[in-house]
Amino acid sequence: MRLNPNDRFAKHPTPIERHPPPSSSSSSSFRGPGAMVGKGKSEGSESRPTSSSASASSTSTSASTFEYEFGGPIGAFLTLISLPIIILLLTHWTSKGGIFWGDIIDLLVGPPSPSYSSTVTKSSSSSFKTRFAYFLCPACDDHDEPMIELMKCALVVLSWFIFQVILERVLPCELVEGAPLPRHQGGEGEESTRRLTYRINGHLAFWITLLLLDVGWPSWTDLTRTVLTFGRAPLTWLCDRYAMLAFVTIVYAIFLSTYLYAKSFVRDDINDEGEGGKSAGPLLAAGGNSGNHVYDYFMGRELNPRSLGGTFDWKEFCELRPGLIGWMVLNMAMLMRQRERLGYVTGSMMLVNIFQGAYVWDALYQERAILTTMDITTDGFGYMLVFGDLAWVPFTYSLQARYLVDHDPLLSWPALAAIVAVNATGYLIFRGANGQKDAFRRDPDSAEVSHLTYLRTKRGTRLLTSGWWGLARKINYTGDWIMGLSWCMLCGFDSVVPYFYAIYFAILLVHRSVRDDHMCREKYGDDWDKYRSIVPYRFIPGII
Repeated sequence: MRLNPNDRFAKHPTPIERHPPPSSSSSSSFRGPGAMVGKGKSEGSESRPTSSSASASSTSTSASTFEYEFGGPIGAFLTLISLPIIILLLTHWTSKGGIFWGDIIDLLVGPPSPSYSSTVTKSSSSSFKTRFAYFLCPACDDHDEPMIELMKCALVVLSWFIFQVILERVLPCELVEGAPLPRHQGGEGEESTRRLTYRINGHLAFWITLLLLDVGWPSWTDLTRTVLTFGRAPLTWLCDRYAMLAFVTIVYAIFLSTYLYAKSFVRDDINDEGEGGKSAGPLLAAGGNSGNHVYDYFMGRELNPRSLGGTFDWKEFCELRPGLIGWMVLNMAMLMRQRERLGYVTGSMMLVNIFQGAYVWDALYQERAILTTMDITTDGFGYMLVFGDLAWVPFTYSLQARYLVDHDPLLSWPALAAIVAVNATGYLIFRGANGQKDAFRRDPDSAEVSHLTYLRTKRGTRLLTSGWWGLARKINYTGDWIMGLSWCMLCGFDSVVPYFYAIYFAILLVHRSVRDDHMCREKYGDDWDKYRSIVPYRFIPGII
């Protein structure tokens, strides 16, 4: 993210290049959670248009010259449709402990199977509404009134989002400038001197959220509601409505994506700046300015959509707050539900909460690092990032914890110790590689990295050719994947569902590395081929 959970989507095409970041930004790598869906999320190998931005007043890139990703508008449309279905199936199957295709048939065509009917207590004439309610929430009390449960879930998700917005607004913060923005007008790829200012207080919001959930949940002590007390939030409610919460979050993500797309066509004198200080319309992301509505809606048309007088940045906020912290809260809910059912917490459940909790904490602790990532500097904020931030991250990253509630393999302590060793190995590689890269970027002559060799490019930059980065060009990806694999291993080997993360992430990283190679070859030309001859391996030294 991010350990930096977001570095998994590390948005630096050249992680080993030495170029000083903006003075206000962190030197740590950062990967945006949203990157899990779509580009990093499934980033294509084709490069973007050469211009990094365009103003709303300018015409879209010609369809004949625009370089599409994801198979173009058709691929974007299919991805847009398939991602919600994948989440709903995964959240349902993980609660059942495996893949059951018959559940889909029962849902779509009925009548329910005997076991299904006995749970729902309905005849073969059960309506689709009842079947869908059961599919989303088998533990809910009344499947005849699914709208009641849906409205409760919708209220919870909306309240959670608003709560995180309030924390972002009222908590003490550090005002940090981001990377230079691309110009509205002028030469292709030019940067301006203008920078956006961001409110950095995610780490404080993280701890305030945990504190309130643990001891600050309000309740009445008597029927007259005269005495208000505070205690632990009833998080197990989230576990029972896991898939239903995912469904309403998907709906919210679609609404927000639609609002942001419509907003990108509206001139805003507060947020926009053209030549001579005159408004030129919203600054558009080149990759989301094709002129095709479906594709631009998916990729994100506006680069940095803002509200509240230009002080609230939708993209930076959603990258970390609601979804990433929500992922940890869902994990805590699963832990509490397991303890309620078994009377104790298993080693696997404890470790998955520790591993992933540390992952989330590190992301918020290094919040400033996100400001120099591709998510913030280059990608538009549309369905791809919105869906990834709000829905994909919390509801696919928490699959292991949900699986362990009902299907814990009760691993022996030697097995748990071995998994801890796997996780530590991944962390050592991931943090060691990123730490070395960041130290080299800050000061290549420091004692910490002065012994490292490098290739000086015609651009005047340096590419590391020894240390961690001399082993493989994407060695940090390897460490990141190993950590993710350790999460899945805590679930044993009885089902493939909790291994979705490791399988999907491996495909994502291979796809992304191909795209990065393509971008770097365009950027460095012959120097990149020379670098690849010095560091021939991509992920694992001597193998691949």
